[in-house]
Amino acid sequence: MKRHAMMVCLLMAALSVCAQTHQKDSLRVINLNEVEVISTRATGTTPVAFTNVSKEQLKKQNFGQDIPYLLTFTPSVLTTSDAGAGIGYTSIRVRGTDATRINVTTNGIPMNDAESHSIYWVNTPDFASSLQDMQIQRGAGTSTNGAGAFGASINMQTQGISSQPYAEFSGSYGSFNTHKETVKVGTGIINNHWGFDARLSNVQSDGYRDRASADLKSYFVQGGYYNDNTTIKFITFGGKEETYHAWDGLDKETLMEYRKYNPNGEIEDDKGDVIGFYDNQIDYYRQTHYQLLLNQILSSAWNLNVALHYTDGDGYYEEYKNARTLKEYGLQPFEANGETIKKANLVRRKLVNSGFGGGIFSVNYNNDCINASIGGGLNYYKNTHNGKVMWVKNYLGNLDPDHEYYRNIGRKTDGNIYAKANWAVGSGVNLYADLQYRYTRYKINGNNDKWDWTANPGHLQPLAIDEDFNFFNPKAGAFWNINKYNKVYASFSVANKEPTRNNYTDNLFAARPKAERLFDYELGYTFQKDWFSAGANFYFMDYKNQLVLNGQLNEIGEPVAENVKSSYRMGVELMAGAQIASWLRWDVNTTISRNRIKDYTEYLSDYNESWKELYNENGSIAQTTRYIGSTPISFSPDFMANSLISFDYKGMNASLQTQYVSKQYLNNAHQEDCTLDAYCVSNLNVGYTFKLRGIKSVNVGITVYNLFNETYESNGYASGSAIYEGKSQTKTADSKLLYTSNYAAYYPNAGINALAHITLSF
Repeated sequence: MKRHAMMVCLLMAALSVCAQTHQKDSLRVINLNEVEVISTRATGTTPVAFTNVSKEQLKKQNFGQDIPYLLTFTPSVLTTSDAGAGIGYTSIRVRGTDATRINVTTNGIPMNDAESHSIYWVNTPDFASSLQDMQIQRGAGTSTNGAGAFGASINMQTQGISSQPYAEFSGSYGSFNTHKETVKVGTGIINNHWGFDARLSNVQSDGYRDRASADLKSYFVQGGYYNDNTTIKFITFGGKEETYHAWDGLDKETLMEYRKYNPNGEIEDDKGDVIGFYDNQIDYYRQTHYQLLLNQILSSAWNLNVALHYTDGDGYYEEYKNARTLKEYGLQPFEANGETIKKANLVRRKLVNSGFGGGIFSVNYNNDCINASIGGGLNYYKNTHNGKVMWVKNYLGNLDPDHEYYRNIGRKTDGNIYAKANWAVGSGVNLYADLQYRYTRYKINGNNDKWDWTANPGHLQPLAIDEDFNFFNPKAGAFWNINKYNKVYASFSVANKEPTRNNYTDNLFAARPKAERLFDYELGYTFQKDWFSAGANFYFMDYKNQLVLNGQLNEIGEPVAENVKSSYRMGVELMAGAQIASWLRWDVNTTISRNRIKDYTEYLSDYNESWKELYNENGSIAQTTRYIGSTPISFSPDFMANSLISFDYKGMNASLQTQYVSKQYLNNAHQEDCTLDAYCVSNLNVGYTFKLRGIKSVNVGITVYNLFNETYESNGYASGSAIYEGKSQTKTADSKLLYTSNYAAYYPNAGINALAHITLSF
């Protein structure tokens, strides 16, 4: 099987000058005057790199895995999964940039968490079942609402209301006791003006790794009113998730012994030996979205889009912690058997309760020569963070059942306004301009959940952050339709982005994080005929103070980032597609890139030979610097390639999708012992569609993931330390550096596994 996988990868590499099919770029207008937020979308003459993913493409893959895994075929996209099977906590990277730099919107409304800047797909499970389409813009893209796009933006459009009544049931079952059930119904148009849709979904999986279970439930409801010039829709959707932690990776030795091992929830005895696992080591979160959308046609050339939104979220994660210092949790040491107990096993719960609301708008003008928009948005976010100690082993003091040991509140105001125009000047040439002003103010007040060991006496780290940012993000470009077969475009964009919450709270002892700036240069070419299409996109992304992942994790398993003064990402994305026969199609794409920090210095924590952390005389953590120079950016492969072979004949359909990803470094120190190995993974889907009496259509099939049983890891982390000679608790001038030590851990992915699926449409 390994040989077959290698042959597929080699064949893809040989076709690396090809690319994905050029799809139609305009939004598909269905039977009604739908609410379509087009001002943040790219069209066929917008000079940016983008890919449209249709409802039909999503449906062919949507059998249980999260949305990132439904996008793996699109250029420059990488996905990761903590649980190893693509369900639960998953993430996406584009051109090497992580999720905190990927702007995500639904109907133009921001989806990224305002503090973390991430979107946690686990909070809206099976959302793909309610989407009309998606557009991924790579690079800075067009002006959008919400967090800055520093590697990509993902624009999702929810489904339109069908003109006819319908009902649909889909279900799947397979490996790791994974199953998904989805029910969808719609009224069609009532009295020529009204329509309603609803969806309920349930997704559950035991996960590939031990105890890495996921229990996900979600809903989607919309109602709309239509007349000749006005469309009003109310949409609400949400999800509830309960997942067992799989946040910690495995070292290479453990991977060799038992790949499915999950260290989260370990219960240790007094000697440090694992004697069991905590049953309630879970992450629980509920999130509900409300959207009120208005589309008003003002004339044949003018229309107005307005949307109000609110997102309510609350939840917690609970975990068993071994040998924790009691004073970190506001608890006093206690006496037991004549001994003072300063450390004990305990259970803690960290809670959040957030609200995010605001509005967006756009005024759009379109005639034969000019397509222009003025738009923007204003949003406000508040999130309360607090922590409680639920239980302490053998504790003899007075423990409040809800003992709270920290609390802080984050608040953020985010506003932007933009103006953009695409002007057809003649001879197939379009000029594009896009100007955006964005303002943010971010405040955190209270105590952090981390203990300040450098203070005397020690205490929880105080949070008193109040920063505002003013960003100007101009973009300009040109598109030339040379003839009906050949097109070329070029663009230059400036993007700015503020730090995330974690950039502040994970680095309180370091320099305060700085805002990032990106200068994005894009040059593209496409060729298209009836049966064949090809294209190339060249990009150079020049960063100032880019916040790059340094390979380390914070206490809850989230990646830690640091500013680097000067860095870049450059490469070429190549795409092609061929309709070989009426029943057979082949699409391929590849990304060849170079991702570098120009002048990097690594900071290593100092340790003595007994592995106790050293402190300087002033109480600050002692560190050693190591100059690296030019170095690859972590988690940024130099080569990626995708192949998709599709077969469709008389109700039978099949597809073979293959992705190859080259080696990735886990940190920025260019260390060969801290890398993710290259991997090549293929997925096979086979289905058959037919009709039965009383049923519009029946589709049955099976998807085999990791067809050739590749052993691989798609994510991990690494850290380094400087080891000194001697037992002194302070680093001295004559201390001798013995060596540096590196630790790497990995998240294993599942081997061959399968899901059988069925869809009934009425």
